[in-house]
Amino acid sequence: MKINSDLLKPLNIKQFIFFNILLGIIIVTIFMSGAFESYQNFLVSSLWAFIICITQWSGLILINYLIDLKIKWIEQPVLRSIVGIVTLVCYSVFAFTAVQFIMFYILYRIAPADAWQSISHSIIYTLLISFFMSLTFTAIGFFIAWKKALINAGKLKAEMMAYKYESLRNQINPHFLFNSFNVLSDLVYADQAMAVKFIQQMSDLFRYVLDSRDKELVPLTEEIEFMRSFTYLLKTRFEDKLDIVIDLKTDPGEYIVPMTLQLLVENAVKHNEVSEAYPLIISIRKNEDYLEIENSLRIKHVSENSKNTGLKNIEQQFSFFTDKPIEINNSNGKFLVRVPILKAAEK
Repeated sequence: MKINSDLLKPLNIKQFIFFNILLGIIIVTIFMSGAFESYQNFLVSSLWAFIICITQWSGLILINYLIDLKIKWIEQPVLRSIVGIVTLVCYSVFAFTAVQFIMFYILYRIAPADAWQSISHSIIYTLLISFFMSLTFTAIGFFIAWKKALINAGKLKAEMMAYKYESLRNQINPHFLFNSFNVLSDLVYADQAMAVKFIQQMSDLFRYVLDSRDKELVPLTEEIEFMRSFTYLLKTRFEDKLDIVIDLKTDPGEYIVPMTLQLLVENAVKHNEVSEAYPLIISIRKNEDYLEIENSLRIKHVSENSKNTGLKNIEQQFSFFTDKPIEINNSNGKFLVRVPILKAAEK
């Protein structure tokens, strides 16, 4: 088992051993005055102190690591503190007592009962030292977790802003505006009522883009309403060459990263042929805790730089809010993307 503990990161194995030897010598100097009566006493006392130090230090690091796997500081700080302190104190006392018993027996052949009588005199000091060490390790662990949370929050904010800027830029780029206004100019002469509706849908679309640019997540209901405006614009442009079906019922407390569905639909239109001979069919539906976006597949040539960029961007954004992966399946002439629905607790 590889232990990737933050408490060990500042030290390599040589530094770790050197630190424990140095700490052992300090303990001998302060607490074992008889160690300097002879060279042999000094070696035995130093070995004794070194074993105590290394069992305490490595054991406490291992226990901290195992507890961190089960209880996260950011999610349950009070429970993590209580479990950490109690567990570390129990281990520290046990390890110290066990080392004392073993060393008494190996070096002096003292029976366990006699060894316990000697050890019990210092049990209060052992408890106090163990409690202090546990508090120290717990405080260090909390500080490291808090610092990592701040760093991650900063990274999340920066990447979310970059993502929103990119989404906004993609929506209002000249190509999108050119196509939309081109369709609108035709409608003004052909069907004024439809032109008015087209303008209203464009207004709703851009209002949503502007309103959601400062939000990390939006209710799924709002995203679906936005998609109805977006699909209306696309279907007006492509007519019978494009069919987009939105068939799902949203529930309160369901969230999604803003404009996820728009990016996926835009990708489908961008990377596939959309023609009378090969109409593009896109469906958006819910399947348990996932949204499924599926499109017929007839790939057209696109630049290498644009491939998979949108999907990677979406995967990165969702990774901040859930451990559920975005699933992609390309088979039987269909391209399917499954996006996890985020619940209120993950918001």
